[in-house]
Order: sequence, then structure tokens, then C-alpha cells
Amino acid sequence: MNDEIIKREKKELSYKETVLIFFFIYGFIGWCLETLYAIYELGHFDKRGFLFGPICPIYGYGAVILILFLSKYKKHSLKLFLLSSIIFTLFEYLVAYGLDALFNIKCWDYSNEFFNLNGRISIFFAFVWGIISILFINNVHPFIKEKIIKIIKQIPHTLSSILLKLTLIIFITDTIISCIKCII
Repeated sequence: MNDEIIKREKKELSYKETVLIFFFIYGFIGWCLETLYAIYELGHFDKRGFLFGPICPIYGYGAVILILFLSKYKKHSLKLFLLSSIIFTLFEYLVAYGLDALFNIKCWDYSNEFFNLNGRISIFFAFVWGIISILFINNVHPFIKEKIIKIIKQIPHTLSSILLKLTLIIFITDTIISCIKCII
């Protein structure tokens, strides 16, 4: 009986659950980067992002896109650079357009950047997304993935599953409340 309990507790999170963990980790890292950038630029703390909580979903979604669809180009830096530049520039434009159309808010403005489109995207940041994607796929994600997998393996499956579901519920609630705040 005890062996059966131990075997059940050694069960690992599914691939989808692991990807969801990476979404939250990279969304939090993105929020931290945005916050530090705002402190540097403005000289004080400024709430960054659309949500109340410390997650910038665009970074989480970007990381998931890289992990799921573009990591296969790890050994093809030029292809990874070009695809990432195009995909993330389109993604950034769509998100900016959606936030503006639905909630009348601008989370970023590239109007002063060279070769921009409606202040939502710019050629400079298209280049930046390509470089960041190469660094992410080749250096950042493998390092973080290794550390996170080690940590996850130390936590009982039931606890990690409950924590992940709780985090997802908080994220969904935050998203709904943030949307309602912007509509009202």
C-alpha cells in the first residue's frame, strides 16, 4: 500500500502543465523587466502591464510561442531570427490593436521610433525580438528549464498540481477583473 502511494506521488506534471508553468514564469519575468525599465526611465515605480498582478501575459505568450513552435530552429539562427522578428512584430501589433480597440489603452507607444506603424510596432523592435528569440532559445530557456524541472521534481505532484491550478484561477480572475475595470 505504501509503495503504491509513493509511486502515485512520483507522478510528474504533464507537458501542458509544464508549459503553463513556463507561461507564468516568463510572464512574471517580463513584468519584472518592464517594471525595472519604468523605474530606470521614470525614476520611480510605475505599474506596468494590463493586469493588476505581477504578470505581463504578452511575455508569457511570447515564450510559449517560442517554446512550442520556434525552438525547432535552435540550430538555424538566421531562420529563427527572421521568423521571430515577423511573428512577434505581428503578435505585438495585434495585441496593441486589440488593447486599443477593446479597452482604449496603449501599453506601449513606438510613435517616436524610426519606421513605426501607428506607434504599435517599429523596425527597431522587430530586430530586437529576433535577437531576443535567439538568446531565449539558445541560452535563457535551457537554463531556466533545467532549474525549474529540478524544483518541480522536488515538489509532490499533488501539491504542484494544486499550486498550478490555484495560480491559473488567480490569473483568470485577474484577467476578468482587469477587463471589467477597463470597460467600465
